Amino acid sequence: MSETLTLSKAIGTGLRRALADDDKVVLMGEDIGRLGGVFRVTEGLQRDFGPDRVMDTPLAEAGIMGTAIGLAFRGYRPVVEIQFDGFIYPAFDQIVAQLAKLHYRTRGNVRMPITVRVPYGGGIGSVEHHSESPEAYFAHTAGLRVVTCSNPQDAHTMIRQAIASDDPVMFFEPKRRYWAKGEVDETIDDSTLPMGSARVAAEGTDVTLVAYGPLVKTALDAAAAAADDGLSVEVVDLRSLSPIDFDTVEASVRKTGRLVITHEAAQFGGLGAEIAASITDRCFYHLEAAPARVTGFDTPYPAAKLEEHFLPDLDRILDAVDRVLGRENSLTGGLV
Repeated sequence: MSETLTLSKAIGTGLRRALADDDKVVLMGEDIGRLGGVFRVTEGLQRDFGPDRVMDTPLAEAGIMGTAIGLAFRGYRPVVEIQFDGFIYPAFDQIVAQLAKLHYRTRGNVRMPITVRVPYGGGIGSVEHHSESPEAYFAHTAGLRVVTCSNPQDAHTMIRQAIASDDPVMFFEPKRRYWAKGEVDETIDDSTLPMGSARVAAEGTDVTLVAYGPLVKTALDAAAAAADDGLSVEVVDLRSLSPIDFDTVEASVRKTGRLVITHEAAQFGGLGAEIAASITDRCFYHLEAAPARVTGFDTPYPAAKLEEHFLPDLDRILDAVDRVLGRENSLTGGLV
């Protein structure tokens, strides 16, 4: 049976289900208990499951991660909340030097079933350190799964899949989509759409537009606008950033012959570069134009008043669509 939930509530119901299904699941984070988190994702969970399973922690991300790793050694399945994306760096050493490596270091004898929840991205007018996109750091780190949801159904299903995974999972939550509403069916499980799979969010024939997390909605809006101009844009929601489901992207590009990738993170060293390179390797003789990227700029995230100029929007995405189609665009000033 489906119900309409916001993305944040969908994550919360997924966490509730995981807590109820497995008494080894514990939640840890700053203000997640009595307050219910700054975005109220965990609201009511400490009341219903107690402070031993939904734990308010000190403001010490390295300590939170170190404690979670110790709990995993003892058979627990910790779910750690990093309150904001920019707060994750004190825990970076624990994540990349310990969490990501322990399974390999122990020749497979130790599992690290830890889920790290990270609200990320811009669009909410926050101050410094509250609107960052650090996903590429972790996608570059072998031993971690990196996923992100774009809608309430995926939010609910994927958080449960992440917690059930024996691998450490970085679970990136697009904070500006927390209030987006959608239908959620709690019976959908891993057999319907595995956590590592991409999905075609909108069918098309002229251009493949790859997005993830907060920009999937923007990509769908761009596809709708392009349709008014007689263009057919296929939108692929990556969902998983490590591993990437290149088979789904490749199948789309072999059909359309053109590729545009968009993400909020800076362009240099971003996921868009890896996708462009990998798809060029796989689809070189099918591409009618070089892949185009629409990203944040290679600068520190700006003040809130300027973020609308920093974040990729519908116009910038459509300009890239025009570019790969050889239509008039801002870079060439005319046909290419």
